[in-house]
Amino acid sequence: QVQLVESGGGLVQAGGSLRLSCAASGRTFSSYAMGWFRQAPGKEREFVAAISWSGGSTYYADSVKGRFTISRDNAKNTVYLQMNSLKPEDTAVYYCAADTGIDTIATNPGVWGQGTLVTVSS
Repeated sequence: QVQLVESGGGLVQAGGSLRLSCAASGRTFSSYAMGWFRQAPGKEREFVAAISWSGGSTYYADSVKGRFTISRDNAKNTVYLQMNSLKPEDTAVYYCAADTGIDTIATNPGVWGQGTLVTVSS
């Protein structure tokens, strides 16, 4: 099982960009579909984006489609979330997730990171 560590969160003004990274331990990273979720204050955690084992397929929540891009580098055991045109409503703790099933990565992934805070000021 992989272990996940997120980085790259911080404070950014509306309209700005951030790139989150999620480094995975273990030699089986390429066997996992990867995803990003977020949880805003007082709200439930929600799906943001997911990517298949090879990176050939990506999936996005409607709220971020066209602004966020998920990618992965299997040689570096890392998945990224490039976030552009950020809005105050994107403020949340962002979590990296992993699962061996592409059908469960967006709904109930088995492995979670500890989260990184993204704050978008207006």
